Amino acid sequence: MTPPPSSTLTWAQLRDLRCAELEGAADGWGKASNRADAGRDRIEKQLLNGLRETQRGAAADAAVGRLRQLGQNLQYVYTECGLVRTALNSLAHEMRAQQRALREALDDAEALRFTVHADGSVTYPEAGEGLIDGKPLPGGTASVTASPGLLPPSGLVAPNPNAGQAQDIADRVTKAVRTAAEIDWRFAGILRDLKAEEGLKVPDRTWTDAAGDAAAVRDAARGYLKSGIPLDASPAARKAWWAGLTDEQREEYLAVYPDQIGNLDGIPALVRDTANRDNLQLLIGKLEGQDDEDAETKLAGLREIDRQLKEGRQPPMYLLGIGDEGNGRAIVSYGNPDTARNVSAYVPGLNTSLDEDFARNDLKRARDTAKGANKYDHSSASIVWLGYDAPQSVDGLDSLDVMGDERAMAGGGAFSRFMGGISATNENEDQHLTAIGHSYGSRTVGAATQQVGGIPGVDDIILVGSPGVGVDRAEDLGVGKGHVFVGAAENDVVTKLPSKTQSVAGAVGWVAAGPAGAYLMGDITDPGDDNLWFGRDPASEAFGARRFPVGEGPRLVSGSGVSIDAHSQYFDPQRDAVSADSIALIAAGRADKVKIEDSR
Repeated sequence: MTPPPSSTLTWAQLRDLRCAELEGAADGWGKASNRADAGRDRIEKQLLNGLRETQRGAAADAAVGRLRQLGQNLQYVYTECGLVRTALNSLAHEMRAQQRALREALDDAEALRFTVHADGSVTYPEAGEGLIDGKPLPGGTASVTASPGLLPPSGLVAPNPNAGQAQDIADRVTKAVRTAAEIDWRFAGILRDLKAEEGLKVPDRTWTDAAGDAAAVRDAARGYLKSGIPLDASPAARKAWWAGLTDEQREEYLAVYPDQIGNLDGIPALVRDTANRDNLQLLIGKLEGQDDEDAETKLAGLREIDRQLKEGRQPPMYLLGIGDEGNGRAIVSYGNPDTARNVSAYVPGLNTSLDEDFARNDLKRARDTAKGANKYDHSSASIVWLGYDAPQSVDGLDSLDVMGDERAMAGGGAFSRFMGGISATNENEDQHLTAIGHSYGSRTVGAATQQVGGIPGVDDIILVGSPGVGVDRAEDLGVGKGHVFVGAAENDVVTKLPSKTQSVAGAVGWVAAGPAGAYLMGDITDPGDDNLWFGRDPASEAFGARRFPVGEGPRLVSGSGVSIDAHSQYFDPQRDAVSADSIALIAAGRADKVKIEDSR
């Protein structure tokens, strides 16, 4: 981008620019942003909760609706004012850099007793000696060039030693002014676009505009803010980085990079929740502007998560991660994982993606676990972690993903880093962390244990509905075999899939007819084998884990047809109370109270 030809900025104007006034204006917008945020926070945490607890009826419902709209309006004000603030601070930051370059050039001119003219040209005095008469060479004026600094001065062209220095100063002055003009023009366009529609309502399309506004400010502020985010640091180093920022710096990172801060392991949960709630609205706005099936699927999931967040559910929800990359990302905690002594994190498996089904059913599993654990220890939180692309069983070659380790390996690394962040930000000296893997998610948890350092801070591992975890012995998971717990329903077909070496029929069955087909073929080809697709059966005696009792679940084939519901009931206190209670006990640090049954 280049400034318009009519730009009239002079070096004197650049020299005299008061960047502190720009920063003062930014502070004013920051105060407006903070007031809007405080108002939204009061609506969500005080007024809405009070209404829900004390009032019933149509009038109360109408009041809740209007308060929610006001809260959303304030959230938009918070976002846009925060963007204006950072745009102004970034403008001041970039202008200061050009002022420094200009002042250095002017100081050099003054030291050499050169004269810098209003148009940027530089007059220099006589100097040196002529080759013929020995007299000083005449002075002159170095003019402004079309491309300052592109062609270095040559002594052959200008023998006066001052000429080259003068041309260098003229080029530096010109470059600083032209760069400052480009900066001014660029930020003027950004600031003009940071405006709301008229009226008192913030419709969805406004969030689409806000998503574009945020992207523009992020791009403009990349030299001002983004380079400081420690993306490659350890969770502990990120925590220390955040703690070392000023309040103003934190507010700006939250306003401009909610996606980065909200998904950064090692950042405190309350901060991640704040950032992700804002990024959630920006993502909804972004996907609103797209017209394809993938966007519609993710929108349904995002809106359902947003609805639950606004309901004020108990235990309280914390949004620890959100994104639209791949099949979508969402990490939700029920209870604050920084203050709870017991924290469990559940990794879902096959067919999980950011859609409405995930937002309803997988979130419910984490919530049920949190509610169950809190019966045994009130200092408990439970997380559902969709931080990877779980395999999807669809027609075509994508179906083969569930047969391979690649997604589990990638997800295992991400899960290990996430748990490292939870361990780093948890405030309890006697913290107790539990990793829970369901279905293919158990393979992902298994992969996480094989990372360097394993899964940081994790004390117990729970595997349910597992097709194998990639190792053949419980002790290979890094927590001691007495801390590995397995639930395997008798009628769960996934826990009886054939091993890779048993028969090609098992693989063909999975792709052609799903897990039910592979189960039937596997049972026929090699009944009683304790090897599954991803290694030894975690429920087998040879694996060496502690198996807790679970309900049998519906049979695969019955008078009602074919069902694999036995694979999805482990967390449900209504459909499998024994299993759900065992998971809750382990998550609450009361594994000694769990009943243990014989292995397969």
